[in-house]
Amino acid sequence: MFWGDPLWSARLLHTDPEAIKDAHYRFLLSGSNVISTATYQASVEGFVQHLGVTCDRARELLMSGVHLAKDALQKFQSENKDEPRHGSVAGSIGPYGAFLHDGSEYTGDYAVNMNVEDLMSWHRPQLACLTAAGADIIAFETIPSVREAEALVQLLREFPNTNAWLSFSCKDEKCISDGSLFSGAVQVALKNPQIVAVGVNCCSPDLVEPVLDSAKTKLKPELSWVVYPNSGEQWDTHKGWLAQEKKTGSLSQFCEIWRRQGAGLIGGCCRVGPEEIAKLHQILKQKPSDKQS
Repeated sequence: MFWGDPLWSARLLHTDPEAIKDAHYRFLLSGSNVISTATYQASVEGFVQHLGVTCDRARELLMSGVHLAKDALQKFQSENKDEPRHGSVAGSIGPYGAFLHDGSEYTGDYAVNMNVEDLMSWHRPQLACLTAAGADIIAFETIPSVREAEALVQLLREFPNTNAWLSFSCKDEKCISDGSLFSGAVQVALKNPQIVAVGVNCCSPDLVEPVLDSAKTKLKPELSWVVYPNSGEQWDTHKGWLAQEKKTGSLSQFCEIWRRQGAGLIGGCCRVGPEEIAKLHQILKQKPSDKQS
């Protein structure tokens, strides 16, 4: 529905905010403990350019992403008191390539022509809005480039009361999308203790185990893995989501493996709906020792 839109689902912050709140609520009902804001492809510049709003209105729209998620969480907690759940709101910040709307969040090509300061300047308004709105944690996600990761890790220091996770798009079983080793990308995350988790998202579920394994010696006690693959399809800028020739496994098939590898945050990205999250929830709410061998 949204793949041809340069704002993707972030347009709904302007046109149909209730639909966003409803989606959040459905995922909470399915067992989600963390819901992410509909701001992955949102930016001040993008809203000004594609919606024709002022900079101030663009900032309000970004902040509304957090407010809608918090409203949904509060509604869930008040209507489901027999199932107490703390719940958290993650403020989603996608890569610069998401703004370009050319699929480059899966290549990182743009970073070759940008320096760390350029990337920090781009991301600063989005981070400022989401933190000001009260996001519990920031999700730097689908990051394809080590240079952009460096920029985000540095920028986060300007917001000392904010924690984040850093999640990469990956090219294969050892490398993130720009060709850099995932193990090296993990080293970047370790430069700032405000990064509490590092991992991968929006990749095939099959890739997660070998990618994490390639950097297992880099994981420190202060970090956990965060993993939330897509449904196994591949993104094509002109055609949308395409099924891969080789059928991939589901998230619920792999989640126990990821937990044993040290994943503290496990979920789903594109094309993963509430039904699959419900399956994950049923498996992961049990402690490993509770399961029969």
